[in-house]
Amino acid sequence: MNSHAYAEPAPSLPEIPLAGGDVTEGVVRVGDTVRRPVGPNSPFVHALLRHLEAVGFPGAPRFLGIDAGGREVLTYLPGEVAGRPRPAWLADEKRLASVGRLVRDYDDAVAGFVPPEGVRPETGYAEAPGTPPLPPYPPEVTGHMDYTPDNIVFRGGEAAALIDFDLAKPVTRVDEAVNAMLYWAPLGDPADADPLLREVDVPRRCRILADAYGMSDVDRSRVVEVAVLRSRRSWFLMKQAAEEQGGGWARMWDEGVGDRIKRREAWLDRNGPAIDAALKAP
Repeated sequence: MNSHAYAEPAPSLPEIPLAGGDVTEGVVRVGDTVRRPVGPNSPFVHALLRHLEAVGFPGAPRFLGIDAGGREVLTYLPGEVAGRPRPAWLADEKRLASVGRLVRDYDDAVAGFVPPEGVRPETGYAEAPGTPPLPPYPPEVTGHMDYTPDNIVFRGGEAAALIDFDLAKPVTRVDEAVNAMLYWAPLGDPADADPLLREVDVPRRCRILADAYGMSDVDRSRVVEVAVLRSRRSWFLMKQAAEEQGGGWARMWDEGVGDRIKRREAWLDRNGPAIDAALKAP
C-alpha cells in the first residue's frame, strides 16, 4: 500500500464544493478534510506541510495523504475567509496587522525547512526567454507567496491560518512582505482595487504590515525595488501560464490581469517614494 494513501473513514461523507481562489478548481470539503487536485508542485508542498506539522506551526493544514481519486487530502481549517463579495472588514487595520504577524510566524516556522532529496519546487513549465530576472537577493525561506484574502483564515478577527500553498518556493523575507502588501495594502492602481480598498492610505497600510512583520531597516529599503521587479516578472509569467496551462490562468488573462499589472507598475513608479518614506519614517 502506498504510504501516502488516505484511508477513508466509513461511512462515506458528501462532497461540498468550496469557493475561493482564481486558479485551482475542484476543491471540496469532505467531513473534516479538504480534497484538492494534485499539481506539479504538490510533492514540494506536501514536504513543506509535513515540516510545518513537525515544528508545531498551527496555522497550516496537515497533509493526510492521497485519496482513491488521486486528490490530496488536507485537514479542514475552520474560520472566516474573505470570499467574494469581500466582507466589510477587509480594510480593518487590526486585521491587517494580524496578517503581518501571521506571515512572520509562518516564515519563522519554515526557516529550517530542507526538502527531501529529489524534491524541489515545480511550476510545470520552463521559464520563457526574455522573462525579467528575479530581485538580486538570495532566498531566505520557503515562502507561501499567495497571501490573497481567499487564502487567509481568520478567527476572532485575527489572521490565524494559511491555505493554498501551491505557489510555495524559496524567496526572501522581503518577497513575502511585498506579496502580502500586494493584496492587503493593496499595491496597485486604486481603479483595480476592491471598492473597500480604493480610498485607503496605502503607504500607511504598508507600514502597518512592515511593523507587524518586524521588517529590518535593510528589508524596508528594498520593498519598492522588489515590488517593481516582481511586477515586471509577473506580466511575463502570467502570460506564459495563461498560454501553456490555460484554465484559471487563461481566464484571468482574458479578464485583463496583464493590463492591471501594467497599471500597477505605473502606479508604483508614481507612489514608490511615498511608500518608501512611510516605511522608513521614525
